[in-house]
Amino acid sequence: MAITDLTIVRRSMTVRLFSTVTTILMVGVAVALMLTLLALKDATRNAFSRGTGNMHLLVSADSSPLVSVLNGVFYANPPARPIEWAKYGQLVRAAPWEFFIPTQLGDSYLGSPVLASTTEFFSKFEPNAGEPWSFVDGRAFEKPFEVVVGSTLAGTSGLKLGDTIYLTHGIASSRQMGNPDAAKPHVHTDFAYTVVGILAPTGSAHDRALFTDLDSTWIIHAHDRRKREAPDTVTTTVEDLTDADRKITGILARVATRPGSDVSSAIPATAYRLRADPTITVAMPKTEIDRLFAIVSNIDKVFIAMAVVVIFSSGISITLALYNSMEQRRRQIAVLRVLGSSRARILRLVLVESALLGVLGCALGLTVSLVGGQAGASVLKAQLGIFLDPMLPSTPTVLVLGGTTLLAMLAGLIPAIMAYRTPVAKNLKPIA
Repeated sequence: MAITDLTIVRRSMTVRLFSTVTTILMVGVAVALMLTLLALKDATRNAFSRGTGNMHLLVSADSSPLVSVLNGVFYANPPARPIEWAKYGQLVRAAPWEFFIPTQLGDSYLGSPVLASTTEFFSKFEPNAGEPWSFVDGRAFEKPFEVVVGSTLAGTSGLKLGDTIYLTHGIASSRQMGNPDAAKPHVHTDFAYTVVGILAPTGSAHDRALFTDLDSTWIIHAHDRRKREAPDTVTTTVEDLTDADRKITGILARVATRPGSDVSSAIPATAYRLRADPTITVAMPKTEIDRLFAIVSNIDKVFIAMAVVVIFSSGISITLALYNSMEQRRRQIAVLRVLGSSRARILRLVLVESALLGVLGCALGLTVSLVGGQAGASVLKAQLGIFLDPMLPSTPTVLVLGGTTLLAMLAGLIPAIMAYRTPVAKNLKPIA
C-alpha cells in the first residue's frame, strides 16, 4: 500500500507529539487573542451605545460628564450628590425641552439598582433610539409603590406580576459582600412595593434594573427622617414631603427638534448655557461614549500589537521545532530519497507539515475565540445587563487565518531547505 504525503506528515507530527502540541497551542493562543480583539472592538462600542436612547443631555451633580454617564446610564454607582428640587424647577424652564425627566438612584433590590422616575420615563424616553419600551407582561407603574422589573433582573430573581418586595437603602451587595463585620443593610420594611410589569430585553444596562416612581422613593426616605425626628411616627404620605425630601440624582433631557429629526443646533447651545452653572454637570452621552472609546482604542492597538508579536513568535516556534527535528530525521529523509522521493517532494513534505501546524493552530484559535466570546457575552449580560454580540468580522477573520497559515508555511521554509539539501550517502552510513 502506497504511503501518502499526509501519512508521512502525520506520523512525523505524532512522533514529536509534545513539540507539535506546544506549537499548535502557541499559534492557537495568538489567533484567539487577535480574533477576540477584532470581535470585541465593534461589539463593545455597539453595546455601550445601547441604553443612552433618545436623550440629548444628561444632567447630574457628578464630578465629570463621563462619571455622570457611567452612573446614570450604566448604573456603575449611585451618584454621590443630589440635585435639589428647586434647581430642577429652574432647569426645566431653561430651554424648550421635548422631555426633561428627573430620576433618582440610590436604593437597590438584591444588589440590583433601583431607578425612580416619572411616568414619562416609559412614555417618552426610549432605551434605544427608535425602540420604545415594551413589556412581556404587565404595564408601566402608574402610582406610588408600583415597580417594573428589567428582563435580566426578572430572570435572575424570579420576580413575577403581583409579587411584593421591599427595597434596600444603598447598594448593599457592594458594601457588605464578604465582610462579616459590616453593618446590615437598611431595608425599607415599612413600605411594600408591588410588581406590575416585566420589561422585554433592551440589550442595555436597563435590563438589570428595577423602576419605580419618584413619590414612593421620596416617601420611604422621608419616613426614615421623620422617624428619627419623632420615633412614634406611624406612616408618611406625599403630603408630608418637603422640598428637601424631593431630591433627584439625574435628569434625562431631550431638546425640542423638528419632527423626525434627532439633531439640532440648539443641542450644543443649550448644553453650553447649562454648563455655566457650576452646581451641575451636563453630559452629552453619545459624545462621552465616543471619548471613552477613543481612549480604549489606544489600548486596543497595544493588545493587537501584542497579538501580532505572539503570532510571529509562534512562527519562530514552528521554525525551531522543525529545524531541531531535521537532525533526527536526516536518515528518514535519506531513506525516502532512496525509495524514489524527489528533492521537491521532500521540500513539499516539510512545508505541508509547517502549514498543517498553522491550520490546526488557526482552528484552535477560532474555536477558543468563538466559545470565549459567547461566554464573555453571557457574563456581561448576566452581571451588567449589557448585550454584546461578539460576531467575528468576515474579512479581518479571513485575513488573520490566511496570514497565519502563510506565516507558518514561511516558518517552515528554512527547515524545508535543510531537508532538500540532505545528502543521501552520508546519512545512510551504518550508525557506529
